[in-house]
Amino acid sequence: MKLNSIIIGEGTPLLILHGFLGMSDNWKTIGSKLAEEKNFQVHLVDQRNHGKSPHTDNHSYELMAEDVAAYCEQHSLSNIILMGHSMGGKTAMLTAANYPDLVKKLIVVDIAPKYYEPHHQQILEGLTALEDAKLESRKDADKLLSEFISEKPVRLFLLKNLNRTSKGDYCLKVNLQTLKDNIEEVGRALPQDKSYSGPTLFIKGANSIYIKKEDRAAIKNQFSEVEFKEIANAGHWVHAEKMDDFYVAVVDFL
Repeated sequence: MKLNSIIIGEGTPLLILHGFLGMSDNWKTIGSKLAEEKNFQVHLVDQRNHGKSPHTDNHSYELMAEDVAAYCEQHSLSNIILMGHSMGGKTAMLTAANYPDLVKKLIVVDIAPKYYEPHHQQILEGLTALEDAKLESRKDADKLLSEFISEKPVRLFLLKNLNRTSKGDYCLKVNLQTLKDNIEEVGRALPQDKSYSGPTLFIKGANSIYIKKEDRAAIKNQFSEVEFKEIANAGHWVHAEKMDDFYVAVVDFL
């Protein structure tokens, strides 16, 4: 598996893993800032079945952690800083646990190592409608998606998955069928016997319900050198909603 990535800058390698239905482009602004201002070599990675990375019939955190390790080997990276949001945060947790000598520091954004019930059904239905439709414009796509998703920012995020083909029609970058077939995997918990003892930061959006106060004890059991940072007035997409505050939290930790 050879993952697609955007590489920015020179310096200490910092890999960023997007969330479910996201892609490397979602992190370009923050990645560029970290590279230009703080001398990191930032790798914005498309996880399997997302963005421009290969599509497969399989999708699991074990496989995605293996993908990250293989990516580092392909690019001769060591002592990396690894940051992941949501699904990418779980990939990052397992990568750090399975390859502790590879990861120097870990940042997990708005996700806990616990199990989450599938809760993307409406989004997946909307994307399925897009995939089945003969779209003539992004405006048509947004109109169709609005029948499933009322929040404009969420639709704009999802519409980044639209790709115009050489024939002029539209298709999805994301491997929708595999993700639907493996949706239980996306919510799967980090196995309790997996742990990481390196410096770790968990960042939570104050308005998000993904990490609760009662989750902290379990997190500490698996990540012994953990710090917690809560960003005020931010939800699950904390890095987009409060970019400046998020950037400061990351830089302070690093």
